[in-house]
Amino acid sequence: MSTPANAAVAIDGGELALGGGLLALVRPALDLLAPGGVLAIRSRNAGLRDDLPAWCRVEHHDYFGVERDADGADRHLVARGGLGLPAGRREAGFALAPSAEGERFTAATVLSAVPFPERADPHSGFAPRGARVEPGGPRYPFTLTERDRLAPPEVAQLYDQAVAAHWDAARDIPWAKIPRLPRALEAAVAQVMTFLAENELSALYVPARFVPQIHPAYAEVAMFLATQLADEARHIDAFLKRARAGGAGVGISAATTSHSLLTLLEARDFTEASFLLSVLGEGTFLDLLSFIEKHAPDEATLELARRARRDEARHVHFGLAHLRHALAHDPSLPARFEAVVRERAARIPQKAVPAHVQDALTVLAAGDVTPSAIARGHEAFRGLLETMREGRVKRLENAGLDREQAERLSELHTPNFM
Repeated sequence: MSTPANAAVAIDGGELALGGGLLALVRPALDLLAPGGVLAIRSRNAGLRDDLPAWCRVEHHDYFGVERDADGADRHLVARGGLGLPAGRREAGFALAPSAEGERFTAATVLSAVPFPERADPHSGFAPRGARVEPGGPRYPFTLTERDRLAPPEVAQLYDQAVAAHWDAARDIPWAKIPRLPRALEAAVAQVMTFLAENELSALYVPARFVPQIHPAYAEVAMFLATQLADEARHIDAFLKRARAGGAGVGISAATTSHSLLTLLEARDFTEASFLLSVLGEGTFLDLLSFIEKHAPDEATLELARRARRDEARHVHFGLAHLRHALAHDPSLPARFEAVVRERAARIPQKAVPAHVQDALTVLAAGDVTPSAIARGHEAFRGLLETMREGRVKRLENAGLDREQAERLSELHTPNFM
């Protein structure tokens, strides 16, 4: 191999020995070069004449020899080898920092500059998207490795919204403004809060199962799900506090609820689980939270329902975006969704809303236990069921299903709501 006439990159190593810090200059300099690119190393360390050729042989670089400069220093020439190189090019050429005072530096900004790959290699491990990966790493057990089955384009924007909307259940709910309610009404509130917390526990556990399966090339999806987990944890905490704050305590857990939530926990496919949880379940819960907000007997309950509903709307938005994105790339999904909903419905023995939940929502809407109030509360509960049905149909159509299938799936949805 002939000696190159010119070097693409040059460094001055001074008196540094190869093992005394010089490599901290040599390796980054070689990293700037494509295979075959030449690095010139100026040095006044005589030991480098033996050490550098030996290092080059081990690291598979080409050593072209040494010559004297006019001032007596050595000038070594090294050509970068082609073995063991990280894949891809160095990330450079754009600036992501905010360009104006007060402008937010968001995850959506990053995603627009460093977009999702179509597919991701499990051998890249936890390397961030955009990093160059050295070969030889182990295969990680990521199973969600395809953009079109996992990562809707708006997920980074939803993550940004979630971070900005974070609230504190201890600080932001006016607990001191819970009045002494009639016993039956307080018991109804506590039962509703128990029901919400139980269902939110499923909404905490189900997404958590899928986070370890998501390839880090789509980290924004895992990051959004992490905000969802934080939301659900906060909701559980706040709902149970409200159940206990008025003196009634935690209520009853229905067998129907338990059967329904187990089917969610057992879902193995991320898209199917997102469809069941975020679109059907949490979508229906939006209407339930609106109902509670409307009929809340105190300011703390109203504020809690309002804040939880805003969080859940974001979760539903992700679910719908995920489904629209997946449906656009997989025409088999509608039939799969119908099959999984039918299977789920067949596994739930009771076909009515749990009795304790019906009664609690009726009393909550009534605000009293007089017969005339209960009649109004019952009508309000019946209206809630119709609102939920209509909302499910609209959301399913929004996701990309036709009207007929949307109505079938809505009718088959669990009486537990989630």
